[in-house]
Amino acid sequence: MRIHRLIILALAITGALISSNRASADPLRLAVAANFIQTAQQLADEFMQRTDLSVTISSGSSGQLATQVREGAPFDIFLSADTQRPEELVSSGLAIASSRFTYAIGQLVLWRPTTGIPPDEQMLRNGQFAHLALCNPATAPYGAAAIETLKAWNLYDQLRPRLVVAQSVSQALELIQSGNAELGFVALAQVSRLKEGKYTVIPESLYSPLRQDAVLLSRAGENIDARQFMTFLHGPQARDMIRRAGYLTPNGEQEAAR
Repeated sequence: MRIHRLIILALAITGALISSNRASADPLRLAVAANFIQTAQQLADEFMQRTDLSVTISSGSSGQLATQVREGAPFDIFLSADTQRPEELVSSGLAIASSRFTYAIGQLVLWRPTTGIPPDEQMLRNGQFAHLALCNPATAPYGAAAIETLKAWNLYDQLRPRLVVAQSVSQALELIQSGNAELGFVALAQVSRLKEGKYTVIPESLYSPLRQDAVLLSRAGENIDARQFMTFLHGPQARDMIRRAGYLTPNGEQEAAR
């Protein structure tokens, strides 16, 4: 009888320890490009509801986040706004090559917060504004796409003195909303559901494709929770949520917002 009680007690203690370890386990840490932050939060919320796991998100430009990974930031998964940074992390042994895939294809827009006609090339050519916002082309792919667009329109040299450069595409949007720039280049996903303002989708032929890659970082290679999130990100529900947010997906389907 005594042995039986000891066994029950041991099993109870073991179960409690397992539950405690699970409850106190580190959350899954996502490094997310600024353009994708809102959609990533929606995906994380859905994933947490499904699994009861905890997810935290850090956001910034893709270049900033990649630098943080190299400096030892404890991220598990990197959702970049380009393909270059994940590829570089794979090459340097900081990310797992087999996990890398394109989870979304971004679309660049020219947006202004006021009513009236949507901003377009002709509005930029007329020059009836003081400042044009975009994000840093050296660290943020949407900024590089904006520069490519201006050059394709032969407007870069003309408008260069008016450019206001933000560190990320989310900060570029904030510059426009705060009045520090009258209009600017941002991501479709940021403004497609805003009740304010007007935007024009920039033709994809004017800039390099904004293919956004996700990759599992090497430090999380044995992390079951991280692999589970990557599987979820591949799934049909996640793809549908991504399209509804204003992105294209690699199979060519248009986002539901259009």
